[in-house]
Amino acid sequence: MKQPLQKSRIPESKAFVVKELIAPFFDKNWHFHSEYQLFWVLKGRGTRFIGDQMKPFKEGEMILTGPNLPHLWRNDQEYFQKNSTLSTHGIVVYFPEDFLGGTLWEKEEFEDIRNLLLKSQRGLEIKGPTNFKLRELLKRIVHEKGAGGILGLLEILHVLAHSKDCELITHAGYINTNKESEKDRMSQVYEYVMENFKKKIFLEEVAALANMTESAFSRYFTSRMNKPFSEFLSDVRIGHACKLLHELEANVSEICYESGFQTLSNFNRQFKERMGVTPMAYRKDYLKTFS
Repeated sequence: MKQPLQKSRIPESKAFVVKELIAPFFDKNWHFHSEYQLFWVLKGRGTRFIGDQMKPFKEGEMILTGPNLPHLWRNDQEYFQKNSTLSTHGIVVYFPEDFLGGTLWEKEEFEDIRNLLLKSQRGLEIKGPTNFKLRELLKRIVHEKGAGGILGLLEILHVLAHSKDCELITHAGYINTNKESEKDRMSQVYEYVMENFKKKIFLEEVAALANMTESAFSRYFTSRMNKPFSEFLSDVRIGHACKLLHELEANVSEICYESGFQTLSNFNRQFKERMGVTPMAYRKDYLKTFS
């Protein structure tokens, strides 16, 4: 049995932790922890899962998550190939709610930052000018020592607290009902789906992986993700299709089957329901925006 992931990322002797991550791929375990986390992707692509939401990620993405908000940055499958030359690079900051000490956050001067941290419980995607401004601050804080690091983190939080470039990620009603002991189970489910979504996946296979009956697994998954497993699987496939529409010149039918859909009509219908436009219109809009 796997050992449970470390409950705290911060040693007792430190107020917060900042790390530069350089590896063949990001941590592929779905997890949550008691600290706030600010994560900037400098290099690497894939699909990220935060709470009840999923979305493709790429270089430049920056996310602030609050305590115990489940998350996973899962690199594309090619990162895990035996002879892969791909690599990832990120900067992550972990800090507890009381990193400045007991009641300091309750003071009037910290009201804006306190409100920011409250919003981060739903996850915040940081875009626009704020994203670019924080990149320089994060590069600097990696090398700061002592009180300079704390001042750097406060500057980052101050910028975020007064920014209009932060978008909420999870739905308003999302609550993490997962237990510490369930991390391995959910991580296995995510891993299985990401490795197999291009082919037909049967509910009984995934339920067996979680050591549950189909009906018990369906209830369990829906209660944890705010959506049925079938909808989650479709989201993964649509997310992959969006990525292919960005990166490949393949026709829509090829992308349909490469993303795990069995029929073109079902793909077109589900894509329009989720994205609001047809796959062809989505590609045209994307090329118009980024060309």
